[in-house]
Amino acid sequence: MSPNVPAISPPAAARIRVLVVDDSAVVRNMLCRELAKDPAIEVVGTAPDPYLARDKIVELNPDVLTLDVEMPRMDGLTFLRRLMEHHPMPVIVISSLTAQGTRTAVEALEAGAVDVLGKPGSAYSVESLSVDLIQKVKLAFRAHLATWAPLPVRPAAVRPSTSLANTTDKVLAIGASTGGVQALTRVLTELPADAPGTVIVQHMPARFTRSFAERLDSLCRVRVKEARDGESVVTGQVLIAPGGFHMLLRRSGARYYVQIKDGPEVFHQKPSVEVLFQSTAQVAGRNAIGAILTGMGGDGAKGLLLMRQAGARTVAQDEATSVVFGMPQEAIKCGAAQHVVGLPDMARTLLDLARQLDRDVTPAALVATR
Repeated sequence: MSPNVPAISPPAAARIRVLVVDDSAVVRNMLCRELAKDPAIEVVGTAPDPYLARDKIVELNPDVLTLDVEMPRMDGLTFLRRLMEHHPMPVIVISSLTAQGTRTAVEALEAGAVDVLGKPGSAYSVESLSVDLIQKVKLAFRAHLATWAPLPVRPAAVRPSTSLANTTDKVLAIGASTGGVQALTRVLTELPADAPGTVIVQHMPARFTRSFAERLDSLCRVRVKEARDGESVVTGQVLIAPGGFHMLLRRSGARYYVQIKDGPEVFHQKPSVEVLFQSTAQVAGRNAIGAILTGMGGDGAKGLLLMRQAGARTVAQDEATSVVFGMPQEAIKCGAAQHVVGLPDMARTLLDLARQLDRDVTPAALVATR
């Protein structure tokens, strides 16, 4: 979730105004120092807790908020939910890389945060944070928050075990970035327990993808898990690429499985949607459905085009419901997307296409773009 955002150098009066909220004075000072390195950004204030943050928001009207989720008096998650209900604004969550910290950060993304960033430590240097933080602030500033709405939380239905499930004969391949946590939660919670085997790349830092998969698994009728190398793609199960690794679809006879591998970033991402889509085009062809959801940049557009050329059905999320329209827009522009669909209709569309893979009939209910 850290796309390569072009440099912006507006005049001082037009700089992106940031409020930093963290209970640690050391962290506040560090974030302010790193943000000050970019002339397009101005830190207009800081706050050690949500109560003071509320007053600073009213007083300073910042463009973007950085928010620690582990604070005294009121936790950041509660504050975020109240903020998004009464005064929606772009928020970047700053979280520790502990198990609890990553789980809370994922819930914050569901609650409306634009992006998440790990605090510096043994696995995340200040230098890396500086680059990512500046990029994420610029991206958050561009986010289309009019698309945000609270997600209904429904208990998952009782699900059959996947231990004896059949290898899927159709594959759903989905890619997403900024805004993808909300979008994927919406789509996956609407899939039935016998949905086609699904593989997903969501741009997300290492350690956060496992918490994201566990959170989805608690909400969905399909089973959701972070993918392991060599794991079969089976009906009723969703595999999410682990942060920091690429995921490819492979086939052995009638069995689809995933390969998890290291390697250079592709489109500045690891995992990359492009890598997943290209491999899906090669091994699944017309037995696949590809969908590209909200996100910045062009990751996945060429791969989705290859999927379409290989006979797969392809879908892009529409602009009106995308937090960031970059990835879907690039797919549409290059002719990769057969259909452009709003988020409320995405799950139904994917299921309709899965049922019609063996027929050359375009569903009348779909909005065809080409």
